[in-house]
Amino acid sequence: MAWNEPGNNGKNNDPWNQGGRNQGPPDMDEVFRNLSKKLGGVFGGNKGGSASDNSGGSAVLVLLLVVALLGWLFSGIYTIKESERGVILRFGQYHAEVNPGINWKPTFIDKVLPVDISTVQALKTDGFMLTQDQNLVRVTFEVQYRVADPRLYKFAVVDPDASLRQATDAALRYVVGHSMMDDVLTKGREVIRQNTRVELESIIKPYNLGLEIVDVNFRDARPPEEVKAAFDDAIAAQEDEQRFIQEAQAYARAIEPEARGRVNRVMQEAEAYKQQSQLKAQGEVARFEKLLPEYIASPQVTRERLYLETMEQVYGNTSKVLVDVKNGNNIMYLPLDKMLNQNGSAAKTAAPEQRLTLPEPRSTDSRIDTPRTDSNRAGRG
Repeated sequence: MAWNEPGNNGKNNDPWNQGGRNQGPPDMDEVFRNLSKKLGGVFGGNKGGSASDNSGGSAVLVLLLVVALLGWLFSGIYTIKESERGVILRFGQYHAEVNPGINWKPTFIDKVLPVDISTVQALKTDGFMLTQDQNLVRVTFEVQYRVADPRLYKFAVVDPDASLRQATDAALRYVVGHSMMDDVLTKGREVIRQNTRVELESIIKPYNLGLEIVDVNFRDARPPEEVKAAFDDAIAAQEDEQRFIQEAQAYARAIEPEARGRVNRVMQEAEAYKQQSQLKAQGEVARFEKLLPEYIASPQVTRERLYLETMEQVYGNTSKVLVDVKNGNNIMYLPLDKMLNQNGSAAKTAAPEQRLTLPEPRSTDSRIDTPRTDSNRAGRG
């Protein structure tokens, strides 16, 4: 017999119908009411409840507490970046600092404020400023800084960045106010930059801003537009002056080694000439000392020999011309040495003092004007 057929003593065998009632989906309101009753019994709200109801409520409560505890523990995990430091506030008061990495804090007790200490930040300020010579210039200045002390940066002053901006403006106005306009616009910028940094550091030091000045840069300095053309001409003239000075220095550096080389060469030549003259003089002295005894022994012979040696030296360095005086033969020919140098080429007419007259065969009436010949020696003897 099927479960839905009548019979079986009038009983309904439907497994989904208990107690003769049709059971639908559970009522959520009823479920929440039953849960509230169980929790009320656990906390003493249901005095007359059974022991089973109390034990069920305790288990649910423990489960909720465990879930809440796990959620609290996981909510305290946080990460600090490599470029940051964490400032821990415990109940709103400074407690400690944490390093980069994964850390944990008790939620609702500690609060962590990450502070970037590695990034270099830039602060730019500009404006019209009055110089010492009562001129107005527009100056643009930039300050690069970073956080050095996270605690001081967060709690020493209300707004450290705004305080640094005001201090920079005050330091720059002080330095520019004690400088001449030409220095601000041209050659004194580096001095102004250094003085501004020193003045700025001295201003912010008592305030303990927790900031460190990395660098300061003098970006620009311009005169008012009404006189800008005149100042541009003055700046161009100063730049030309510096360029000419640098060119002159470069020329001096290039020519100085050459001049020093010439000086060294002249000095070496002079030293060589000095040594040559000394050695020559010493040789003359030695030769004279050797010649003196010979002259004392035979003056006439020594005199003749000295004369002949001198004439040989003189005629050996000059051109010679042979002339037949007796026969009146004045025909002159080119020197033989030039003919040999031309390798048989056609002879050219030379100057008279460079021409050579070929001698006639030697005779008693002919005279040869050459040193150290037998005829000359015989005549002098």
